[in-house]
Order: sequence, then C-alpha cells, then structure tokens
Amino acid sequence: MSEVIHRESPWAYHVMARGNYGDVVFREDQDYTQFLHLMAEACGRSGWRIHAYVLMPGHCHLLVETTEADAVAGMEWLRGAYALYHNRRHHRLGPRFLDECKMVPMEGKEGVYWHGISTYIHLNPVRAGLVRMGLQGLKGYRWSSYPCYVNRADSPPAWLCTQRVLASLGLGPADTQRYEAYLEGRARQLGVR
Repeated sequence: MSEVIHRESPWAYHVMARGNYGDVVFREDQDYTQFLHLMAEACGRSGWRIHAYVLMPGHCHLLVETTEADAVAGMEWLRGAYALYHNRRHHRLGPRFLDECKMVPMEGKEGVYWHGISTYIHLNPVRAGLVRMGLQGLKGYRWSSYPCYVNRADSPPAWLCTQRVLASLGLGPADTQRYEAYLEGRARQLGVR
C-alpha cells in the first residue's frame, strides 16, 4: 500500500515529552520497545500519523499529524499507558513524563519546517553523544524513525509515514541514499564524527 501525501494540515505538531523531574524514562530495551508498541496503538486510537520520532533516555520527540484538531488526548493516553507499564515493571509510582508536554503546532508551515523538524528529531542522538558517525552511525540508533527511512531491507511500520518528510527535501521514497547523505552531512556540520 502506498503512502498518500496529505495537504498541509492545521493539525500537525512537534511533540516533546520529558521525564518527570528529569527522570530517565526508558531504562532498558524493553521500555523503548513497549513505548513503540503503545505509540502504534495511540496511532490507531487517535488517527495519528507519525512522520518522525526519537526516543532518548530522558525524553522523546514526535512529529505527529492527526485528523483531529486536538492531539492532546492521544498524548495523554500514550503517557498514561506507558506510566502503567513502566511503574509495574520497575516498581515505581506516579507519572513518567512531566504533566505537560510541549506541542508546537505546525499550522501553515511550509515543507522547510517539515524537514527542519524531522532533521532535528533524527539528529538528537548525535547531539546527545549517544552515537558517533562512523561504522553504523545514526542508522545504528534503533529508537528513532531514521533507520526506517534509510534501511531499504526493512519496511517501516504502518503507522510511520516517511513520504512527506522526504518530499519536503525534494526526495522520493526510493531516495534513501540521498536522505542518508543529507543527514550525515548535517551531523558533520554539528562537528560530530
């Protein structure tokens, strides 16, 4: 099934959620995996389309487009469902994320904003020093949508839409090498090897 590029929607957001009191939100691989599973469920429940994401130990970024004007309900469900899982698994109490997450609307923004935000999201592990460009580099960071953009052998999950970000850079679905070259170039601009 091919993706459809949707027209500019007033209901697209750059969502940022940080750990409560600076806590680590994702302690082990299973935590990341569970959050991705819940994110897929949130997409089904809320009509979300995820265009980019990155899960970092203490926070996450999502580039979300929704058919509803309010993405808050979906994010509240996702944060609550993850807190239930995390607290059971790690014998904790209370919310895992700050009560308020930051949701920056992308209303009326042009394609430049789409590739700018997705680039910021995908380069987050590099900025944080979690990956070094080289052997596997950015592709080796499993908790990001970036590997889904450049690994042609694996198809992205059904809830991840890559075409709009690629189109914002003038690229098509088969231009994975060009997208990889673009992101590696941006990482080098950050002074990261």
